[in-house]
Amino acid sequence: MSGAAPALEVAGVGHRFGARAALADVSMRVERGRFAALLGPNGAGKTTLFSVITRLYDNRQGRVAIFGHPLDREPSRALARLGVVFQARTLDTDLTVEQNLLYHANLHGIARGAARVRIAELLDRVGLSDRRGDKVRTLSGGQSRRIEIARSLVHRPELLLLDEPTVGLDLESRADIVAIVRALVRDEGLSVLWATHIFEEIDPADDAVVLHRGQVVASGRAGDLARPGETLADAFRRLVADPGRAAA
Repeated sequence: MSGAAPALEVAGVGHRFGARAALADVSMRVERGRFAALLGPNGAGKTTLFSVITRLYDNRQGRVAIFGHPLDREPSRALARLGVVFQARTLDTDLTVEQNLLYHANLHGIARGAARVRIAELLDRVGLSDRRGDKVRTLSGGQSRRIEIARSLVHRPELLLLDEPTVGLDLESRADIVAIVRALVRDEGLSVLWATHIFEEIDPADDAVVLHRGQVVASGRAGDLARPGETLADAFRRLVADPGRAAA
């Protein structure tokens, strides 16, 4: 849509933990209907940035807007369009799959009848309709992750943040999670910010931002970050080893 605000805009964001700067003048954006990768090693500031975007951390430096709604002035309108899958597992393992999803729907004020219909749609999309009545503790790690993705979509957000969603999963489960999210982008026009350090999950055509020591050291199409003869992993190692040469 010409002239429309991006799904996510982060401008000049900084965040400190005491004397330590966890984020310093971070600026980036996620365009509507795009799969964007936030690449960075452990400790780069990816989770801190997600915490600022989701307002878990009250940030006073810089600006965050979701579909043009400033997070500081219109938090309800901004966050209503946002879904999140955090790195830490957050499902209640003593409840069934459906109970977990119904609880989330209730938090968003969705009537129970409508919630059940939406849950059925989402469980079908993530391939777990047959586990609806099972307790979460009986699921594998990959299945639990798929349920968390379904839960994040119950209220029909237009932007989805995923913080290291495949960490600790086997190759098949990782591939399943990536495929589900990419299908949402392709089929439903969902905008996605995918934080990872696993380069195999990123396609050359994806938008990418490289975060290192709380600073953006490179951004652009993932395939353009690499020099001739380099893989994305090679480019990443170069960028985080010598951020000053990111544009070289």
